[in-house]
Amino acid sequence: MNPLLIAALAAVVVLAAIVVFVLKNYRKVGPNEALIISGGKKRTITMPDGTKRQIGYRYRIGGSTFVNPFTEQAQVLPLEIVPMEIMVEDAIATNGIRCTVRGTAEVKIASDEVSIHLAAEQFLGKPLTDIRDVALRTLEGSTRALIGATNLESLNKNRKDFTAKVFDDVGAYFTNMGLNLLSFNLKEITDPSGYLEALGRPRIVQARRDAEVAEAEAARDAIIKSAEAKKEGDIAKIQADTRVAEVNQEMELKKAELQISLNRKKADADFAYELERHKLNQTLKAEEAKVRLIEKDTAIELEKKEITRVEQELEAKVRKPAEAEQFRVEAEARGMAEAKRMQGLIEAELVEKLGEAEADALRKKAESWNSYSQPALIQMMYEKLPELAREMAAPISKIDKIIMISNDGKMGTSKITGELAAMMSQLPTVVKSLSGFDLENWLKKIADKSAGGQPPVSDENKS
Repeated sequence: MNPLLIAALAAVVVLAAIVVFVLKNYRKVGPNEALIISGGKKRTITMPDGTKRQIGYRYRIGGSTFVNPFTEQAQVLPLEIVPMEIMVEDAIATNGIRCTVRGTAEVKIASDEVSIHLAAEQFLGKPLTDIRDVALRTLEGSTRALIGATNLESLNKNRKDFTAKVFDDVGAYFTNMGLNLLSFNLKEITDPSGYLEALGRPRIVQARRDAEVAEAEAARDAIIKSAEAKKEGDIAKIQADTRVAEVNQEMELKKAELQISLNRKKADADFAYELERHKLNQTLKAEEAKVRLIEKDTAIELEKKEITRVEQELEAKVRKPAEAEQFRVEAEARGMAEAKRMQGLIEAELVEKLGEAEADALRKKAESWNSYSQPALIQMMYEKLPELAREMAAPISKIDKIIMISNDGKMGTSKITGELAAMMSQLPTVVKSLSGFDLENWLKKIADKSAGGQPPVSDENKS
């Protein structure tokens, strides 16, 4: 064979062997695993207490690395979560009550360098069950110890505080083993004596009572809220009706405004129509007036011509004869006026003479009256008294019927006689007012003289 071919084949075989060797010793781990590679060069780490230690291994969490098969050895340390069910039986609380506690917990190996170092020292090469057993025993012991230091009622009430105490108590133990307690929860607490149930009975009764009270209050609140809701609904309905009425009113107002505007525009249109009609009528009337004016002017011209004709006719037929007749009448009137003037002068002279005769007669009559003595005058007066009394009673004689009503018991006839006597008693007053002669005083003097035996003397004789 060709030596070159042999050398090439040998090189390929060697290269293939190297690749297979590398691939076989190239280790890969997941993110929940830690690859511990022991052997090789040592290195120093610092522990939690501050001490420094030299270790002869290296680790890788997730990923891949080459492990020298001649000087190194690789093992996987699981970092996944380990769930656990915890049950602590016959634990005795501080008040002497036995109880059983059930719970759950979750632990895992911490991912820091010191925790991996501690966990590798204790759990490397062991299955997860060993980690679970160690952690479970630690948690059960810590839980039992804490229950012994806690009142059962307080444990039942304050489970979160108990969980915090468990975290604090097992934290140091788990840290020394490289473990990390992720969660711890109490699921159930039971006691064979029924202590917790007895404690809960009053609360159950109270809870029932509170529930009944709450139910009654809820029913009351429901009734109140229902009434309030109904009231609010009625108010809302009234408000809605009010808004509807307001909207209707606004709509009616807008309709009224539109109607007013429409009526106004219609009135404007009617007014414009009437105005145009009146303007047209005025124009027609003006044209008619112009026509009538022209007709009147024409009629006036015709009338003037007719008047001229009539005047000429009157001049010929009436005025000239009338002037002649007027001259004749004026001449006759002047003659008659002169005759009447003469007749008036004669009548005036006659009236003047008659007046002078009447005045002379009156003067003579007065002189004769003055020459009369007082007895004569008295006699004349006495002669006139019956006529004067008759004239005074004349109105009564013209009355057809008299109805007299009396309330003093007197007869009507006597009342009439009395009225007539009273009327006659006014004669002296009438005589005095007419002539100035005091008839009553003169009669009194006559009576006094008759009683003394001397005739009465008038005032003129005394003087």
